[in-house]
Amino acid sequence: MAKWLNQLETMMGGGPAGPKRVRTLRWLLLIAAAGIGLMLLNSFLPMTPVEPANQPSDSSSAAEPAMLGHEAEPASPFAEIERPLEERLEEMLAKIVGVGAVDVMITVESTEETIIERNVNQSQQTTEETDRDGGKRRIASYTKDGQVVLYELDGQQTPIVTKRINPTIRGILIVARGAEHPTVKKLILDAVQKGYNVPEHRISIVPSKQP
Repeated sequence: MAKWLNQLETMMGGGPAGPKRVRTLRWLLLIAAAGIGLMLLNSFLPMTPVEPANQPSDSSSAAEPAMLGHEAEPASPFAEIERPLEERLEEMLAKIVGVGAVDVMITVESTEETIIERNVNQSQQTTEETDRDGGKRRIASYTKDGQVVLYELDGQQTPIVTKRINPTIRGILIVARGAEHPTVKKLILDAVQKGYNVPEHRISIVPSKQP
């Protein structure tokens, strides 16, 4: 090996640039020897397989919207009023002769209004003033205030309720099988008008598609 290397250096060492070529040759041979050594060392080392990272479970994916603040919105107070009314009306309309499957949608304008008892105090005060020219004027002021009347129940103060006003229905949509017949449609309209005290222009009745 050494004899072969000396012959190669002798061949490339001629001329003015010979020593430089010999140094370059030695560096190239050194780099090549280091590369071969690394390859041989790598072939003898044991290879340990790397397991892939665990994929996120469906539960963590499902929890992401909640973490981002997209939690399910609570039911509105209007929906809590409308749904029982819809279910009750569907139950009653299904009992009418000629009416098949029925779906109802009701919208209300407000929630239930509660009127409580108050002790109302009214007072009136009149004042007369005279200006420089002898003219007189009368000023009257009115004051009205009220205090909620409470009663005690189980150790708690509770206001006295004098009246409860049901929510005003804005509109009713009815999709019913059999509503294509004028007689059945008239029965449905009459039942809704009298049962919910809703004028005709706020009620829409349409027939449903046949199966």
